[in-house]
Amino acid sequence: MVVDTDRSESLTSSTGAVLLRETIQIAGLDTALTTALMPWTTTRTVHDPAKVLLDLATAVAVGGDCVSDLSIVRAQPALFGPVASDPTVSRLISTLADDSTAVVAAIRQARARCRDSVWTRRRPLQGQPGSFDGGQVIVDLDATTVTAHSDKEHAEINYKRHYGHAPMCALVDHGHYGTGEPLICDLRRGGASPQGADLHISTLTAALAQLPAGERDQVLVRTDAAGCSKEFLAHITEAGLQYSIGYIVSDTIKTALARLPEQAWQPAVDASGEPRLDAHVAELTTAIPALASTDAPWPDGMRVIARREYPHSGAQLRLTDIEGRRYTVFATNTHGTGWTLPTLELRHRQRARAEDRIRNLKDTGLANLPFQAFAKNQIWLEIVCLATELLVWTQTLCWDPHAPIRRWEPKQLPLRILAVAGRIIRSGRRQLLRLPRNWPHLEAITTGWTALHTT
Repeated sequence: MVVDTDRSESLTSSTGAVLLRETIQIAGLDTALTTALMPWTTTRTVHDPAKVLLDLATAVAVGGDCVSDLSIVRAQPALFGPVASDPTVSRLISTLADDSTAVVAAIRQARARCRDSVWTRRRPLQGQPGSFDGGQVIVDLDATTVTAHSDKEHAEINYKRHYGHAPMCALVDHGHYGTGEPLICDLRRGGASPQGADLHISTLTAALAQLPAGERDQVLVRTDAAGCSKEFLAHITEAGLQYSIGYIVSDTIKTALARLPEQAWQPAVDASGEPRLDAHVAELTTAIPALASTDAPWPDGMRVIARREYPHSGAQLRLTDIEGRRYTVFATNTHGTGWTLPTLELRHRQRARAEDRIRNLKDTGLANLPFQAFAKNQIWLEIVCLATELLVWTQTLCWDPHAPIRRWEPKQLPLRILAVAGRIIRSGRRQLLRLPRNWPHLEAITTGWTALHTT
């Protein structure tokens, strides 16, 4: 085969991204961002700052990971309209970074308004209230590490001996019928601790502000043991929310485990409700005297639950393992009929989905912070959140909740849906997009397009 560049076809790549552009309009993200960024728009502004950020988010959503990847969007004006040049984008990012705190607040306010609009059209969470598969709005808090390969502002060595930054993320888990969406992604210096009540309280407060007002009264907060502090749990309890927080296996816990009779252990269950092999769960609340202490007590209604199981083949034993078994402990304030120990343990174990959500963020631009300046990289994290939300909202609005495509991750969606090339033609005073008839996911694209115009 010979590549002939002299007689190239008038094809447009990434035409599946037309779904993203429609989602932007349906969610009202273009107008909301334009209004939010009005203070940073002057009379000499040629390119709307909101469109510049949305063009960047589109470039990231289709697979880009830096500002120069905007050239892919710029090369297709028939699909995306006029796109700013790299120098214009660079100047805009510099302008926004000069007032980054106010800019981030404005962008988040626009995102929250559009999230309300999308969830009103089609709520992404499925199931009945009280079910561990989506009736609650589950907010996962977790810190991660973004490696820096050059000397960037506030990049430091963290406790894991990695050099870079340590963003703190708050993510909504869509349960079994979807992926999830980012609420907050705060950039922090590399040496920042993942623990601390103040950190978790501020992140949770910002995350709750991102949710529709009608959804904030049924939130479940999940974190690992880094979030297990009396102040944070008291804050959640006073707010009327529920929590499922990892608990450190201390000497007190080991003593309580040793005193626990064998008949107290119940079989743990998997996602389908079937018993898990050699996995058991038991409640430790009454076996821990410190929970009833009047000296800086834990919040009322707190329960401590433990799981024991044998490590999988090849796993290294930990210091907290007892007689070859691995013990995991968490605290929760969930009570009531239907919430058995196995279902509570399963709900907490599904916190592992947060790792998948963070991995998805890293596949959508978070893995690479393209700027040297800290404030500019915080703006970039908002662009990453916009890109991820565009993908998730498109899945939410385009396809049935039980469709497998709702669970596709950011690497799958661009490859199968957004990357399709097509031809834009004019016929009967209309502009038409013709897609290849043999594209394997053509039916999913047409289904999504129809849903966007009938929702």
